Amino acid sequence: MADLLAGIKVIDAANFIAGPVSATVMADFGADVVKVEPPTGDIYRVRGAGYPASAYNFPWIVDNRSKRSVAIDLRTKDGQALLHRLVADADVFITNAPLDSRERLGIRYEALSALNPRLVYASITAYGETGPEASKPGFDSIALWARTGLMDLVRPSPGAEPSRSLPGMGDHPTGMSLFAAIMAGLYHRERTGRGSMVATSLMANGLWWNAIQVQGILCGTRTSVRPPREEAVSALANLYRCRDGRWFMLTITGDERHWEGFANGIGRADLTTDPRFAETPARRANARALTNILDEHFSTKDWADWQPVLERTGVAFGVVSTLDDIPHDVQMRESGALVALDDPRAGASLTVSSPIQVSGQPKEPARYAPEIGEHTVDVLRGAGVREQELERLLADGVIVQAGRR
Repeated sequence: MADLLAGIKVIDAANFIAGPVSATVMADFGADVVKVEPPTGDIYRVRGAGYPASAYNFPWIVDNRSKRSVAIDLRTKDGQALLHRLVADADVFITNAPLDSRERLGIRYEALSALNPRLVYASITAYGETGPEASKPGFDSIALWARTGLMDLVRPSPGAEPSRSLPGMGDHPTGMSLFAAIMAGLYHRERTGRGSMVATSLMANGLWWNAIQVQGILCGTRTSVRPPREEAVSALANLYRCRDGRWFMLTITGDERHWEGFANGIGRADLTTDPRFAETPARRANARALTNILDEHFSTKDWADWQPVLERTGVAFGVVSTLDDIPHDVQMRESGALVALDDPRAGASLTVSSPIQVSGQPKEPARYAPEIGEHTVDVLRGAGVREQELERLLADGVIVQAGRR
């Protein structure tokens, strides 16, 4: 179905999340993605701490769908030679191997671009390609979330502990940055005929997430942790809890335009004549009092009662969803944010789509993520490796084919 990237060959030689998901997006748009992993498999196949128990390897399912797997031992000369054969006619090569190990594995940019001058070499690191920490390992919780001020600032109140990130929370958007870099590299090649190295890092993406506050400190402005909810700067940009315990976020900008309609709509027309709340400066000065009033008012009904009331006011608001809400979210399905995954091995009929839509370019139907080396023989045979050589490589353990010993 998808033809935006049809004919583009991608070698995904990265592990964990941020690098591989950039290739997943390319597969969504029709690229042929070959995941090169060691004979023991990408370490991400083994779920780490923080993931709930499940009979299904759901992190692997969503982050490596629609790919073919080739299991090669790149620590061997034979394995490196096989990878070089695959790279020779590839369009994109993706790696997050530590910089100091790329020479040993035969995957430095200089080596691969010499084999294929049109190759777009996509590199992802924790802290960037240069500088004293370029070779330092790191995950999104450290390099993106903690290092860039986000962990310190995103907490409910100044006295609270720094907020931990969820597993992989920064990896998926970082993967989108790498996808953008890859597409820029392909565009550059379209114009010049030459490949290039493109890169991003977890730290750079964390700074970009936090760019407003970071620019403030660069300009000499002090930024502090936000006050508790009860002391918010504006009562009209705050969280409120309904009688049934459901929370929703209210975000009213342009107070003067929306204030009267909002107050009338929720049945509190009296607030519009209260001098403490008559105009925006007064409402800001008396934000705590207004928050207390709205707290009490919204606690009188359930979320199901308040939702249609708020809809009629025309202001921006949204429920604080739980994960249990998502499978039943009609908007997520109808908008294409959740798409079908038609494979009984997945344990689910839906999966999370990549967050990009291109008019006239439908995405490929999501396919189940591959087993270790599920496509090794087929891919290498297609690269010109003869049967006798394949048998030798299998016997020597240089490659692994799922279902064969």
